[in-house]
Amino acid sequence: MTFELLEKLENKINQAVETIALLQMEIEELKEDKNNLSAKTEELQSDNNRLNEEHQQWQERLSVLVGKIEQVEENID
Repeated sequence: MTFELLEKLENKINQAVETIALLQMEIEELKEDKNNLSAKTEELQSDNNRLNEEHQQWQERLSVLVGKIEQVEENID
């Protein structure tokens, strides 16, 4: 009877070791995913900043053009 208990305990320990190994592999995959997502986030933030700057520049250029158009209209009147 003690031998059977030892076998059961051994099986449970082996299962636990296998589960731990699988979980460790899963953790490593999740860490890689996190690093990839962090890199992608940084890239997207950089793109967003660049696009916001471009947008601001276009707004400024359009404001200047609208100002010039208004000046021409005032001169015509």
